[in-house]
Amino acid sequence: MKRIAFLCLFILQGILAIAQQKVTWNGKQCAVVLTYDDALNVHLDNVIPVLDSAKLKGTFYLSGYFPGFRQRITDWRKAAANGHEMANHTLFHPCIGQIPGREWVKPESNMGVYSVTRMVDEIRMMNVLLQTLDGKTQRTFAYPCGDTKIGDVAYLDLMKDDFVAARGVKPEFLSLGQIDLMNVGAVGVNGESGEQLIALVKKAMETKTLLVFLFHGVGGEHNLNVSVDAHRKLVHFLQQNQSQIWVAPFLEVTQYIKEAQQKMKKGNK
Repeated sequence: MKRIAFLCLFILQGILAIAQQKVTWNGKQCAVVLTYDDALNVHLDNVIPVLDSAKLKGTFYLSGYFPGFRQRITDWRKAAANGHEMANHTLFHPCIGQIPGREWVKPESNMGVYSVTRMVDEIRMMNVLLQTLDGKTQRTFAYPCGDTKIGDVAYLDLMKDDFVAARGVKPEFLSLGQIDLMNVGAVGVNGESGEQLIALVKKAMETKTLLVFLFHGVGGEHNLNVSVDAHRKLVHFLQQNQSQIWVAPFLEVTQYIKEAQQKMKKGNK
């Protein structure tokens, strides 16, 4: 009888473990987030129509000074009204110019000479600008060029309450409990084929992890670029496999992660 009881307990634990895996990502095997940086015209022309046709939503990290933002505010407002996330990529997109290979950074946009106060003020002003687009107050952030510090100060530490989460640039596939919400990793896209992008999704499905894509150009307009065809193939694959893949904006997914991590902490007490 003891042996039977032990066997039943073992089977029950296995069933519970499988059930927990199934509900890890909103009932799906993995989560995929599509993010697009720099408020490019191709995002409005080449990306959003494809996402809309597939009924999928993306996250667009906007900087107020980019022409693609300033000249097409009405189009961004329409995208926001249709459920796409408008997110903060700073007002002027400053990057640390002293790093090798960053000769393109203009003196006025050199984060290396910014004060922390200036950085915080400009980020908060961008939040105000975004609120005029979508009327929302909850927001996520993406570090420009992946630069998280001014000197030795992590500037976002001064404004954690301003953001639900922040996206970084480190490529990683992490489970719920491993994710640092103030620096969520992302896989940068540059020249990959549709098949290669789909292979990344399949890896996330196999490992039951989060995959955040970081796009710039889609069909041009940026030196970091992917073809329209490759992007379309990825979106089609995601659309066809929504029963297994949770595709949602960065804000929605990170809110889910935050709640899950809080439950984990309570469970460990």
